Amino acid sequence: MKEMSTTGDSTLGGQQPRKHYGITSSISMAFPREIDHIYTQKLTEAMKPFGVFEGEDELNHRLAVLGKLNSFVKEWISEISETKNLPPAVANVGGKIFTFGSYRLGVHTKGADIDALCVAPRHVERTDFFSSFFEKLKRHDEIKDLRAVEDAFVPVIKFKFDGIEIDLLFARLALQSIPDNLDLRGDSLLRNLDIRCIRSLNGCRVTDEILYLVPNKENFRLTLRAIKLWAKRRGIYSNMLGFLGGVSWAMLVARTCQLYPNAVAATLVHKFFLVFSKWEWPNPVLLKQPEDSNLNLPVWDPRVNPSDRYHLMPIITPAYPQQNSTYNVSTSTRTIMSEEFKNGLTVTDEILLGKADWSKLFEPPNFFQKYKHYIVLTASASTEENHLEWIGLVESKIRVLVGNLERNEYITLAHVNPQSFPGSKENRNENEFVAMWFIGISFKKLDNSDCVNIDLTYDIQSFTDTVYRQASNINMLKDGMTIEATHVKKKQLHHYLPPELVQRKKKSLGDISRSSNGGGSKRCSLDGSQLDSSRDTDIGTPFSSPTPVSQPCQPVSTPEDSSISPPSHPVLVFMDSPPASELSPPKPEQGMSIPVIGSKPVATPIAKPPTPPAGNTIPTVVGRSVIPRITSSSPSPTDLPNSVNGAPKRPHSPSLEDPPKRHKDTEVFSDDSAFKEPNPPPSNGLDGDDGQTVEGFAATKPMPIPTIDTSRSQRLSSKELPDASSPIPTSNLRVIKNSIRLTLNR
Repeated sequence: MKEMSTTGDSTLGGQQPRKHYGITSSISMAFPREIDHIYTQKLTEAMKPFGVFEGEDELNHRLAVLGKLNSFVKEWISEISETKNLPPAVANVGGKIFTFGSYRLGVHTKGADIDALCVAPRHVERTDFFSSFFEKLKRHDEIKDLRAVEDAFVPVIKFKFDGIEIDLLFARLALQSIPDNLDLRGDSLLRNLDIRCIRSLNGCRVTDEILYLVPNKENFRLTLRAIKLWAKRRGIYSNMLGFLGGVSWAMLVARTCQLYPNAVAATLVHKFFLVFSKWEWPNPVLLKQPEDSNLNLPVWDPRVNPSDRYHLMPIITPAYPQQNSTYNVSTSTRTIMSEEFKNGLTVTDEILLGKADWSKLFEPPNFFQKYKHYIVLTASASTEENHLEWIGLVESKIRVLVGNLERNEYITLAHVNPQSFPGSKENRNENEFVAMWFIGISFKKLDNSDCVNIDLTYDIQSFTDTVYRQASNINMLKDGMTIEATHVKKKQLHHYLPPELVQRKKKSLGDISRSSNGGGSKRCSLDGSQLDSSRDTDIGTPFSSPTPVSQPCQPVSTPEDSSISPPSHPVLVFMDSPPASELSPPKPEQGMSIPVIGSKPVATPIAKPPTPPAGNTIPTVVGRSVIPRITSSSPSPTDLPNSVNGAPKRPHSPSLEDPPKRHKDTEVFSDDSAFKEPNPPPSNGLDGDDGQTVEGFAATKPMPIPTIDTSRSQRLSSKELPDASSPIPTSNLRVIKNSIRLTLNR
């Protein structure tokens, strides 16, 4: 698909047909006013203190390092060619370094690493890359911290080249030589490649395609810098934990640029929040109409792949093979991000009316004042090296714990803070290295019940078993590696966190968890979220909770913004997000308490889960959903998931011997509605009145995507997680988890 498409109708008077970007026409073609340029300049100034812009000297240093690395690769490939007895005329076959990710998009921050790809001709093997090239790097004086991860999902060599961190992938093309002007966007390059090369090429191909599909690259880059900074400050930048990663945010911003092709950054930031606060998930975000290159590679297509129908917030990469970049999003993380979109719209409305400054957009949330109850997840290791490995694995599986908590009947929201913290200084153990994550919990209001016991032990146990099993499978599990989960109340957080972080809300949290300029004691995870590798520790002893605590009140629905109307015909009801009140601090009520029962493990019989429905196939006729809206708060086995949490709740924690069964879905869709946007904009995109334009944008009837909004436990088996039949390690490295049992009084 070309960068720009043309509409089929010509305008009156013999004018040229209007051009548009993406799969629909634009919402507004209005050009910026003088005030828009002023607001854009103010936005740039507001971002500078956060270190999002790199100086000229640093940029030139990066270019010099990449130039050296490119020459290094050419030299290595020439040496390999000679050792394989290629003729001298053929030995000079080239080789090239391509960049992708934030650096290629032009939105990298100070001190950020560079994602790069080494492209080699067909006679250079992957084993050569991880042997002879690795040894060649090892002999280079300017290269430090060299390590290879050959068995990763995307194999990589990591190193520092003259102070700049580089993650280098490898792809071997079926070409005799690699020209310097090679364009990786052509699908024909994927022919006859192994899957690891295709995965390695995907980052470059997606990045190049995004840049190709936006109207104005400079406006796109400045807008993306602002949105990424906002997402990091608001704690929703982490693909690993179920929020969005860098490429997903880039695609959302690119779609906004397509809908407002002539707008400048200040306007685009506002329109970003306008569009995605009204977006009807799980309708997908697409930058171009998917194309089939007949290479028989797996692509995202809910009409064919049943597992794709369970994705809650699909954002589809534009390069073949098309994939959903937000597979990890859960019901809770989608709810949190939806509320942040609405909050961003409110703030930018105030900014553009002159009632607030851009700095207000980048204020961090009051996470530690937001909830009455928290789960503290503590990961400990005996050495610093083991600690870095261990917390990396634990963090990659936290979304499993969030999914377990979401499926509890009495939990309406599980909100994980992407920022990790060191252990408490009061309980420091110099022989331990500790990292802690905090998960805010919202409980539902009790109806017709005086007292309900809630046992979270199974939810925690199944999570820790998954982590230990994975660590054992990859031979990572070592002496001293432990996980512990503890329930605490808001007023007890001072035992785990510095008092100023808990009491002084926005200012202190911003100083400590600013993720845009990685501090000295922080380390970055693969998706850019900040991890704290400080030596501070905590023994993780749970605290008793004898004092009554207020019970969360019944959620109150927040009316939708009237500027975008809901569709009039039946659509998938699972796209609705939980109301805003679930994310706000609950109001006090008398006689409500959730005491922790003991801190030692208690062997108690656990009820088995209800039998899953016999089938959950959703009938669809020509893409039109015929699903009735579910209003019951506790669905029967034959009911579909409710619209709040998107998955049937487990009334009690099942026993370890009888885990929840996965649902199967064999329905196959044949229509094309899966690749249509929920609200196509009007064709007369020249309208400068945004209010009228947005209303028209919503008035068109949507074609719903055949997607089932449900929890991860009901999806088909994920390749990311270990096989459920894998043995759980039984060595003395495992620790006894604390039983977490709560009592809710009406």
